[in-house]
Amino acid sequence: MDAQRTAPRTLLVDDDPFVLKLLERQLRQLGLSDVGLFEHAEDALDLVKARASHVDLVFCDLQMPDMDGIEFVRHLASSGYRGSLVFISGEDERVLNTARRLAEAHRIRLLGALSKPVSNECLRDVLVANAAKTSAQSSAGPEYRGAHELADAISQGQLVNHYQPKVELASGHLIGVEALVRWQHPQLGLVYPDHFIDTAEEHGLIDALTRRVMEDALAQAQRWRAAGLDLQIAINISMENLAALDFPDRVAGLAAAAGIPTSRLVLEVTESRLMKDVRAPLDILTRLRLKRIGLSIDDFGTGHSSLVQLRDIPFDELKIDRGFVHGAAADSSRRAIVEATLAMAASLGMKSVAEGLEDRADWDLLRGLGCDVAQGYFIARPMPGEALAAWQEAWQSRRSGMAAALT
Repeated sequence: MDAQRTAPRTLLVDDDPFVLKLLERQLRQLGLSDVGLFEHAEDALDLVKARASHVDLVFCDLQMPDMDGIEFVRHLASSGYRGSLVFISGEDERVLNTARRLAEAHRIRLLGALSKPVSNECLRDVLVANAAKTSAQSSAGPEYRGAHELADAISQGQLVNHYQPKVELASGHLIGVEALVRWQHPQLGLVYPDHFIDTAEEHGLIDALTRRVMEDALAQAQRWRAAGLDLQIAINISMENLAALDFPDRVAGLAAAAGIPTSRLVLEVTESRLMKDVRAPLDILTRLRLKRIGLSIDDFGTGHSSLVQLRDIPFDELKIDRGFVHGAAADSSRRAIVEATLAMAASLGMKSVAEGLEDRADWDLLRGLGCDVAQGYFIARPMPGEALAAWQEAWQSRRSGMAAALT
């Protein structure tokens, strides 16, 4: 029989044979029959190396005597594995969080970290998540062909902005939006920025892309103002934008042409790469503030965004990364980081913005901690500009319902 047909699609890796048998029985009860059991991580890796494209789900214990789960993940990634991974462990939450981040850094889809003994409900959730991710990946279609195609997209107007509402936590009032660029590809459909921003930065296209995003966002802001909606507009910029000393004048010129006061514009800066020469960025960022353009330090606590930037650059807004925000109500480490960050922002006189609020628990926690502004899927997903009015009407109703529930 063909080896590819006999290779299991799901692997269980644990040095405890009882745990393996129990998990296999649970998975079979949930409809999964194609399961391979491995007490030794090396044996599982041998199969993955031979049939990496065939295996699509791996359950792995973190604490194993011959090869621990962290080492296993490293070898799994180097073997070309492109499926999903689930950790099964009795380790504490901080160890599991680090293991999660490692798997993500290796570009392995991590579906979760389950504590022993694993319940049928948790396993069912994992299988549903794997089916959804596999379906999304298979329907994603081919990727675009690189810098030349992206340059054409910029010049031909294929880039479109979607806008995610930002609301004041104390009152729930809509105060602004963040402009998020998308590529409306003629064959691939809507392509998200994580698929093309790096290409723009590496091939000298980021200035043209940023200008297009800014022009469209300011034009949309003008339309909202004409309709009686005065919103703050947040736009992401790259460190690559901060090489040309005339950048502040260009930004102010675009705002003036659109009839938008510079005080209604916020530029969100993420330092994803180290600055080789700080002189130009410091010059440009300081001049932007002198023109009353807001500066937000984005994804604070990740990448190279740090206390040094807060010391050296006149930011007036601090955005707490979604990786700390979502789930902080149930995670003491995340909550401690959020509380400390909010206290620091307040002491520096900076507005605090929490991104990545995904449920009511996130909302209640950040509101209770005194965070100023929030955005995230709990409030709204990014949307085309013309959809904002209908969303705002629905949000008013939701906001009233939430307020009533607290009284």
